[in-house]
Parts: sequence; structure tokens; C-alpha cells
Amino acid sequence: MSAQHRFDVLILGSGAAGLATALALPEHLSVALLSKGPLAAGATSWAQGGIAAVLDGDDHLDNHIQDTLAAGAGLCHPDIVRQVVEGGPGAIEWLAARGVAFDQEQSSDGAPRYHLTQEGGHGHRRIVHAADATGKAVEDSLLAEAQRRPRLTVFEDHLAVDLLIREKLNLPGSGCVGAYVLNTLTEQVETFQATHTVLATGGASKVYLYTSNPDGATGDGIAMGWRGGCRVANMEFNQFHPTCLYHPEAKSFLITEALRGEGGLLRLPSGARFMDRFHPQAELAPRDVVARAIDHEMKRLGADCLYLDVTHLPAERLKHHFPNIFARCLELGIDITKAPIPVVPAAHYTCGGLVTDSRGRTDVPQLYAVGECAFTGLHGANRMASNSLLECIVFAKAAAEDIVRRLEKAPSTETTLPSWDESRVTDSDEDVVISHNWEELRRFMWDYVGIVRTDKRLERAQHRIKMLRREIHEYYAHHRISGDLLELRNLALVAELIIEGALARKESRGLHYNKDYPECSEAPRDTVLSPSPLRLDALASHRWRT
Repeated sequence: MSAQHRFDVLILGSGAAGLATALALPEHLSVALLSKGPLAAGATSWAQGGIAAVLDGDDHLDNHIQDTLAAGAGLCHPDIVRQVVEGGPGAIEWLAARGVAFDQEQSSDGAPRYHLTQEGGHGHRRIVHAADATGKAVEDSLLAEAQRRPRLTVFEDHLAVDLLIREKLNLPGSGCVGAYVLNTLTEQVETFQATHTVLATGGASKVYLYTSNPDGATGDGIAMGWRGGCRVANMEFNQFHPTCLYHPEAKSFLITEALRGEGGLLRLPSGARFMDRFHPQAELAPRDVVARAIDHEMKRLGADCLYLDVTHLPAERLKHHFPNIFARCLELGIDITKAPIPVVPAAHYTCGGLVTDSRGRTDVPQLYAVGECAFTGLHGANRMASNSLLECIVFAKAAAEDIVRRLEKAPSTETTLPSWDESRVTDSDEDVVISHNWEELRRFMWDYVGIVRTDKRLERAQHRIKMLRREIHEYYAHHRISGDLLELRNLALVAELIIEGALARKESRGLHYNKDYPECSEAPRDTVLSPSPLRLDALASHRWRT
């Protein structure tokens, strides 16, 4: 019989969203925090830029709100934008109190203050940062505190298979009671029971061939939530970061937008600038505009990459504020103080996700979603730089407060759950099927559902994904599971949701640009998809035993 675990709260994901939720809960609660691989292997540690918050006397909360609404191209939910922006200063202080060492400088009167930088879409300097490795500073500090919590248990190398939903298990009542989880070291599926479950699994940018994200960004939480009965929204809005380092040895290395905020210039191979032809803010235009402009110029010229030039900026300032970028580029033979940086766009952030309310609650009782896997309404049609880590902290605290209130009203109770059943499956001797489908999926998503789309490309992608998902379902139903199979299964489902969302949007808005519908419609609306019992994913074998 596989291992059985029991906690008050189960958190799937060990990035900023998961850690912040765990640390915002009272210490007397028993909490399980699961990481699909090693701790700190997720996207948080890769985040370079910073966290947006209004801390300058010349700035104002309403300025941050208006900038966010403008970047979101009519689809931000104003109440959520206000909630997150107003929580910004408190979120920074909460992180600082947990040891995050944000960069500081002296004010005119000699007092210390946070050093603030500016990024695309922001009308003021309001990006708090820790050099050019803010995510790592946040992750390291929160992990250190988590490891001091006696009732917070961290499980590395544990990848969730599916949520445990009362209705699907034929148990009385409704809602989520935990998850089946694959221990990737023992290859055994364990049962984690919890009164409340939080999905903090990050985004799905690995669905594309080129991405700035780590390998684990496979949309696991979005896929599990959908299979469990949650709606998703705005999955067609995938943000492509304009500037990833273009080099054969530089896998997924991001060149932060803050370099453009400090005065970096985008140039063609000829050395000519071009962004002023695409937007009045030129290099500081919103990310969707910059990514589309780079993509356009690369295709027009047949160029492999374009260039970000910071050679005109003071060398010592670059080395001080961007030490990791300077060091990594130098390792590859690029001295950014003397030569421009070769860059290409890459899939970076999933703006859509599982529909939640202002407390992080999904459609399924006792199930929450926080961070990139969630659709809160903050980002709209285009996430503004450095709002995502802020959203993680604000919603982590909101979800934790809601969980505490609910536990006080209805204390946790134990339920007898069925164990995972592998009695009718076999080992596979054809793992090449997984690797082949993985590569094919990411290639056609890049070619057909990338920065610029057409209905014909989307229809081709839809036809292929349906065939691919049938193959994956057949494989999943008959063979013992592995981490690679679970990620492929989840990624294929998320790809189908992205394609469906893109086909449903008959306009171009924000991150979604369709050449067949180049204009914005007059009535902005979210693309909300609801799971149907007739869909293939709902027919998947749930392989448990009573």
C-alpha cells in the first residue's frame, strides 16, 4: 500500500506563491509544501527584474493602477488591480522582514531608501530589486524561514498526478481533499489528504519551443484544476519576453527589461534603432509591442536575432546593478560594456489560468490557486513588468487568511481515501513516444500559436493537438506513470486550452495578435472556458482502488 499523508493544508509548488502562502499561515497548522524537483528549481529563482510597488513620494497608487490598466488593454479587473497595487508597499515590507535584501541607496537627506528602477509600461521608477537576481533573493529568504517552521514539512521530488475531488471519488460532500502525488525518487504514488489545497505550480511557457522559463513550467496546476472541475480564462494571452539571450550555450537566459529601463537601446544587425517606428515609448513600450516588433523585424530581415545595446551606459553602473547578466554574458565571450547583446523573444509568462476570486478561491470548494497558474484579473491582455511577484505575495496572504477563517468555522476532519491502483497497467518499453510527442507539441505551438497568429495556423494546431492528446491518453491509461509522462499529459491539455482560447477571440488585443482580425473589438471580454464531462481529459482513467 502506498504512503498516506494527512495535513491541514497541502501546497503544490515551492516558488514565491507557494512559500508565501505557507509562511502566511499560522505556525500551529500542519502544512505540506511540495516541490516537483529540487527546491528553488522553479521560475521564481530565475526572476531578474524586481517587484513593482509605489514607494517614491513622487509616485502614487493611482499611477500604478492606471499603468497596469493601460498595459492590460481593457481586460484588467479594476477591483483586483487596486487590491494588488494597494498591497504593494506592505508586500515589500513583509518580504524585507523575512530577510530579502533589496538594493538601497541614500536619499538627499542621507537616509537609506530602496533603489527603484523603471521597466516597460511603468510611468515611474517603482521597481524594487535585489541587483538583477530579485527572484533568487526572495526564494532563498522564504525557503530559509520555511525550513525553520516545525509544522511545515517540505517534500522535494514530489510531482502531483491529480487532485482528489469528493464527487469523482464518490465521497459525500463536495470539494478537494488533497492529491495523488508521484514520488519521483521511489516511483511510487502517495496520497496526500488535506482540508485545503493550494495550487502554486507556476505557468506553462514550456509549451513553446523557445522559453525563458525552467523545465518545470509545464502547466501542471492549470491542467489538474481543469480536470478537477475548474474554469480557465484568457489562456490565449501568453507573454513573450522580448529579450532572451541568443547563444547556443545560453539555455533560457533572460535579459531583464530593467536594462531597457536604464537606457538600453534595441538595434537591428545594421546598428539602426527601430522601436520608435512601433510605439511612442520606443524601448519602454509594453512587452507585447516590443516582442512583436522584434519578431517582425527578424522575419522581415531573415535575421537570427537582434541586439540590445547598453555600451553607452556607465560600465560600473552596469556591473553594479546587473552583475549576473554581466558575468553570464562575459562567460560566453560578450562584454556588455563594449558589445551589444544578441537577443530573441521567448515565451515568458502565462497571463491566463484557473479562475479565482479575490481570495484565491477556485470553482472547486477547498481548492485555491495562487501565482502564475491563477487567473485573478490583474494582468488582463498583457502582464506589466514586475507585477507578477507582487501578485504572488498579495494573493498568498489573502488565500492564507481565507483558509484560516474557514478552518476556524469547520475544523479539519479525516476521510478514508482510495489508494492509487496500478494493478492493470504495465511498464512501457517505448518511452520514445513521450520524447517525440514532447518535441512535436512544442514545435507546432511555436510555429502556429506563437507571437503572430492566423485562423488557419490555429486550426492546424487544433487538429494536431486533438490527435496528440488521444495518443497521450492511450499511453497514460495503459502504462505506469513517470514524471515525463505526467508533464507531457499536462502540457498537451494546456496547449489545447490555449488554442481554444485563441480561436474564440475574434480580435487582436494585447498579447494575442491574429492577422485575420487585426483590430480590437469595442467590447472587451474575457475568454472563459468551462470543463465538460464529454471532453477527453474527463474520460481519463483515475486508477484508484477502494
